Amino acid sequence: MVQPFLLSMRGITKRYPGVEALKGVNLEILPGEVHALVGENGAGKSTLMKLLVGADRADAGEIVFNGRVLAGHTTRDARRAGIGIIYQEFNLIPFLSAVDNIFLGKERTRNAFGFVDSRRQRKEAAELLSSLGIEIDLDVPVKYLSVAQKQLVEIAKALSEQSILLAMDEPSATLTTRELDKLFEIIRRLKAQGISVIYISHRLEEVFEICDRVTVFRDGMGVATRPVCEVNREWLIERMVGRSLSEEFPKVETPVGEELLRVKGLSRAGAFRDVSFSLYRGEILALTGLVGSGRTEVARAIFGADPPDAGQVYFKGRPVRFASPAEATVAGLALLTEDRKSQGLVLGMTVRENVTLSNLAALATAGFVRRKEERAVVDRCIVELFIRTPSREQTVKHLSGGNQQKVVVARWLLSEAELLIFDEPTRGIDVGAKAEIYHLMNRLLAAGKGILMISSELPEVLGMADRIAVMREGRLAGILPRAEATQERIMRLAVA
Repeated sequence: MVQPFLLSMRGITKRYPGVEALKGVNLEILPGEVHALVGENGAGKSTLMKLLVGADRADAGEIVFNGRVLAGHTTRDARRAGIGIIYQEFNLIPFLSAVDNIFLGKERTRNAFGFVDSRRQRKEAAELLSSLGIEIDLDVPVKYLSVAQKQLVEIAKALSEQSILLAMDEPSATLTTRELDKLFEIIRRLKAQGISVIYISHRLEEVFEICDRVTVFRDGMGVATRPVCEVNREWLIERMVGRSLSEEFPKVETPVGEELLRVKGLSRAGAFRDVSFSLYRGEILALTGLVGSGRTEVARAIFGADPPDAGQVYFKGRPVRFASPAEATVAGLALLTEDRKSQGLVLGMTVRENVTLSNLAALATAGFVRRKEERAVVDRCIVELFIRTPSREQTVKHLSGGNQQKVVVARWLLSEAELLIFDEPTRGIDVGAKAEIYHLMNRLLAAGKGILMISSELPEVLGMADRIAVMREGRLAGILPRAEATQERIMRLAVA
């Protein structure tokens, strides 16, 4: 007997100004399965989930959930039907406690007057978390919780609605290995309880670890659905990008030149201490370690964002102490921040405005921007970096994550920086966009520039770095040359 689908989305089409985001997509989810959605940024995965949960409406197609057609449904309708979602950017009230966030908008009341039954809420929350093997202080405001703990609150929040289908959009993007193991444990518990999970991720190794079936999206279409046990990584990548990637990490050996950056005894109270290393032209030095080890803090100190308490930075042989990022930029440094949306981009501005934002002085005469030259410069960046956008006047917030990242890169390329600090350069972007970023790194090295790359992804570190500096609890635990580095050696330095 054929098992009926819990969810069936048929012929789903969605158009936005200048783009057809979904083109007749079909998706079917079985009861109690973990179903992966993979594809390049902008392929339509998140858009499909917004339509599923009623955050937007399809232009055509049909959604059947648990035997009932959903037509014109709202987010509240979806929740009541048993559909929950956890977005990549959490939807929590920072100053409220975990238990108050879990029951926000669906408070348990004691009587007809609407008085909240706090004792009942706390009891239900504790039981729910216990069933998932989760331990969280329910009374602490969520702003004090870790990213992983906030995610657990989001899961409990969704399940408090008696969800039987839970969509997770990039749930592992900011998790450590230990936290990811905990997430997988919870997903397995949900599956054992008969709850279906839609799992969206760019990390293909996770698909093989936790998922039963996988659907591949490309250019707004679902191109294939298979049991995970019947496919491999190469099969997925080829269908995601529509071509074969000869190498996932296309590292090109580049002659190493003169010393570009030297950091000596750099310290900042509460963040890192006594950090020393050098970086040369033509090389990628990876700065890695566990989340919280001080990697980003070191980069911010070098760039003048957070002044160090002790130590010295040398750039091109001269001692420097940048009072601000603006000074560092003028000197020839660039920092691509980990959080591109809040720190790297002005989301309400266009591609053109974001690309030229830090370089307007070079494009202006007597205070007036030379618009024709500006448009030509931006168009060249769009072509050279393969930025997928309907036009240079597209608002950046409407681009996919990978294309947003390329817009940030384009801005710094215009600045002609000699040292580029890439903080998690490929976080949240697909394998095709990652390959383009890696090729760009190779071009920068060939031009005699140096790259300090901060990354939590060990395959990326091993695949692209010439040397690997490992941080542990605010100190530099060791530096490994590429030829001697393995995941085991890196982790041993990071946690020993």
